[in-house]
Amino acid sequence: MEYIYAALLLHNAGKAISEEAIAAVLQAAGVEVNEARAKALVAALDGVNIEEAIAKAAFAAPAAAAAPAAAEAPAAAEAAVEEEEEDDTSEEDGMAGLGALFG
Repeated sequence: MEYIYAALLLHNAGKAISEEAIAAVLQAAGVEVNEARAKALVAALDGVNIEEAIAKAAFAAPAAAAAPAAAEAPAAAEAAVEEEEEDDTSEEDGMAGLGALFG
């Protein structure tokens, strides 16, 4: 992940994203540099519009976070209904027990 952060830092600073620049950022942060990973990242970012990728990621993140929340809401409602039903049955069981006391 630190390789991505280094690339984003370089991009934000208006610097070219190169293997040497990524290695320099990582070394400045005290991270041991894997030259192959730096080279793979630079190759992967070749031709990528980073601003556009960031905008898409920022747009997709809230949608992705909202989807599980939306899915959990019906489950929480079902759990509440089941709990109410359990309360009703336990109350009915208790009343039946009282009825048995009086014949």
